[in-house]
Amino acid sequence: MCGFCGQMALEGRRASAETVAKMRRELESRGPDGEGMFQQDAIALGHRRLRVIDLSDRAAQPMVDPALGLALVFNGAIYNHAELRRELEEQGYTFQSTGDTEVILKAFHAWGESCVERFDGMFAFAIWQRDKKELFLARDRLGIKPLYYSETPQEFRFASTLPAIVAGGGIDTTIDPEALHYYMSFHAIVPAPNTILNGVRKLPPACTMVVDEHGRSTINEYWAPSFDPENGEAEMSEDAWCERIRDELKDAVERRLVADVPVGVLLSGGLDSSLVVALLRDAGVTDLETFSVGFDSDEIREGNEFRYSDMVSERFGTTHRKFTVDPHETIEAMGPCIRAMSEPMVSHDVIAFYLLSREVAKSVKVVQSGQGADEVFGGYHWYPPLRSSEDPVADYASVFFDCDHAGMKKAIEEDWVSRDFSREFVTGHFARPGAIASVDKALRIDTTVMLVDDPVKRVDNMTMAWGLEARVPFLDHHLVEAAARLPAHLKVRDDAEDGKYILKKIARGVLPDEVIDRPKGYFPVPAFERLQGPSLEMVREGLATEAARKRGVFRQEYVEALLERPKEHVTPLRGSRLWQVALLELWLQSHDL
Repeated sequence: MCGFCGQMALEGRRASAETVAKMRRELESRGPDGEGMFQQDAIALGHRRLRVIDLSDRAAQPMVDPALGLALVFNGAIYNHAELRRELEEQGYTFQSTGDTEVILKAFHAWGESCVERFDGMFAFAIWQRDKKELFLARDRLGIKPLYYSETPQEFRFASTLPAIVAGGGIDTTIDPEALHYYMSFHAIVPAPNTILNGVRKLPPACTMVVDEHGRSTINEYWAPSFDPENGEAEMSEDAWCERIRDELKDAVERRLVADVPVGVLLSGGLDSSLVVALLRDAGVTDLETFSVGFDSDEIREGNEFRYSDMVSERFGTTHRKFTVDPHETIEAMGPCIRAMSEPMVSHDVIAFYLLSREVAKSVKVVQSGQGADEVFGGYHWYPPLRSSEDPVADYASVFFDCDHAGMKKAIEEDWVSRDFSREFVTGHFARPGAIASVDKALRIDTTVMLVDDPVKRVDNMTMAWGLEARVPFLDHHLVEAAARLPAHLKVRDDAEDGKYILKKIARGVLPDEVIDRPKGYFPVPAFERLQGPSLEMVREGLATEAARKRGVFRQEYVEALLERPKEHVTPLRGSRLWQVALLELWLQSHDL
């Protein structure tokens, strides 16, 4: 796990190592164990390293192979790199390192752009082809690893984070009105290729990109999950499906043990992370470290879920560490937390992941997480009603959108509002072939879009803020493919509390019933779920700045109404409308935009 950046100068220009050095400084937390730079004519590459696989300097980046005419920067982990190495050695390739980075380099030389189809793992990388004067970029199937870029007539720039792109200077940092619509309506999710800034884009998941010396670019999608059953699957029994999903999940967890450092688990005490712990113990991991975070309780809500994580830790004999954060520390840490976001993210539990990662990174460099199970196996409350929906777009929007287009016009100044981008996006996505049932349409958009630009991005940004690598077995693409074809009734029942049906069945007898049958929970963060006292003052100060007034995005009467009664203005998903407005402004200010 690392951070990388680069600049490709166009039309015979020479790349600037100074520009790339500025970008690389923005990535320091993603790679605290080393740094590297490569500059040659039109290309300059920068890298920050977190040593996880092959801890020697032989695996340092940028990795350059003059004989092949290739230079690589890479972020992620290729779990089947040993198998691919053996295959490449049979073709005559030799290796100087034992890690996955060199395998990517040789695999690209051997198999070209299709090499990505052979990789099991999470990855974003860029390969400079010296002789063709072309840049090849790729992102993993589920978008676990980020890849941002910008294009001008003079250069093509790319990096692991949006702020790193901006740090090089010369970027259009005005707000993208389409992205603003997504942010305010589609639960702060801005689908690729858009970002909140006009001058920065992101490569969509499961895509490769080629940029030539003139700046001409092409993007190719190399993978998409199908929800249609394959031969014989429509007749498979429930027990047969349970066995298949259990086997795929077991393999996914075991693949993510590939490392030259210990691997721990972020254990919330929910079904998903608890299953990961159980499967790791089955895989023979005996010295497993697990970690949980909680907050001080208030008069309304308990601030932690330690009783559940304790049950799981005791059953499987893990070394368990619990961290309790008081409200004062939560407020103090929110500024740096916002600064660590590649894009503005409104979910309250982002601060929980930030503070948990800070403590976990003191003990381990790699953790597995239960992220993704809700989207892949149907764990959210909006899925059961969609099983019988006659208008899935409208029903999905009614429960997931923070506001409709009419509400947008009340919140945003007229110049910023044109088309109903969010509704158009969902309508187009639901109309794609490969998912017939309404609930499968929702699961597909949540797995390939919402998950990528909310929970997964949240975990990546917050763990990498502290040089911690997070691995997500529920987003193993083999498991996701099997889950997509799983009949909808084995994922989602009619009862809103009966999502993830097949995972619960697999867990029965393995995990405590209290963990399996508990209501769906989230990291409780009282200080920011109900803005009051110091958190409300933080918001008020941010919205009162000269920068906020000059931006002219939000209608003043709307902001004043939110500030007057913040507890009354909530979204269908029980989020704070005031926090949504304030978070965007605080994020922009944190990066001097």
